[in-house]
Amino acid sequence: MSGEDLGDDDFAADDEGVDEGEVLCAESGGAWWVVAIGPVLCLIVLITEIIGGGRLHWPALLVFALVIGGFSLVQVYAARTHVSMMLTERSLRQGAQTILLDEIAEIYPENNSPEPQKWESAPALGELSAVPRRRKGVGIKMTSGKLAQAWARDVDHFRSELTQAHQAIELGLGPRKRAPHPDED
Repeated sequence: MSGEDLGDDDFAADDEGVDEGEVLCAESGGAWWVVAIGPVLCLIVLITEIIGGGRLHWPALLVFALVIGGFSLVQVYAARTHVSMMLTERSLRQGAQTILLDEIAEIYPENNSPEPQKWESAPALGELSAVPRRRKGVGIKMTSGKLAQAWARDVDHFRSELTQAHQAIELGLGPRKRAPHPDED
């Protein structure tokens, strides 16, 4: 970490009455189908016991299914809360934290050198202590002068969209008007 403390007030976006524009990039953080894995495996074991004859262990399998499903539910909910991200034409949400794009002074390019850049040790946006697993950071400098890391799984697409949206904000361009869908009247 860089030693700079990023308080909650440093990156607070006031979302009342702001046209966020189109969603440019979004990641959910976790998939709900994962919750079903444990209970489905317990069901398969129960079916195997029924077909194979012998003693059925349905009470134990029911407890295992509930415990595994419950833990999975908590993990997926936490991932969707703290590891999801959404970039719109006006704002960036990383976990439970949202910043407006006009609060970003500079977006740093990808580091292709063997030497680490200063932004690579900066704190991550959101309430997590570091960039989440299986995500990569994008260095940004805030208008307050603090360095931070925005993050995403598809970091190349995210960096491209973030850079374009930030340039549009700097040029004073508003959100793009969505083209009407052919089925809409």
